[in-house]
Amino acid sequence: VQLVESGGGLVQPGGSLRLSCAASGRIFNINDMGWHRQAPGKQRELVARITTGGNTNYADSMKGRFTISRDNAKNTVYLQMNSLKAEDTAVYYCNVFLSQIEGGRYRDYWGQGTQVTVSS
Repeated sequence: VQLVESGGGLVQPGGSLRLSCAASGRIFNINDMGWHRQAPGKQRELVARITTGGNTNYADSMKGRFTISRDNAKNTVYLQMNSLKAEDTAVYYCNVFLSQIEGGRYRDYWGQGTQVTVSS
């Protein structure tokens, strides 16, 4: 299974970015999909998560600014980030909870990370 992230970059405070993460390879079923981030010197933290049915939850600091969505047909999860702040600067990682075969065990897979830098 491969998770390929895209959409990171440099943006000014108040700006927007949209991250994408596409899962490919041997996949039977995807359950939850999500985004985490890790800033320098800090622990990795949850940004947002979305279930197969579209239920979402967000870290408090992202509520109202970030929106997570998914396209089940494309095995892709998105993160729309608006009103970005300097403290949003981090490496953003997508993760997918999936099984590779019918009746198989579910486990987490992680992307390689994409850098988001918010600076003027």
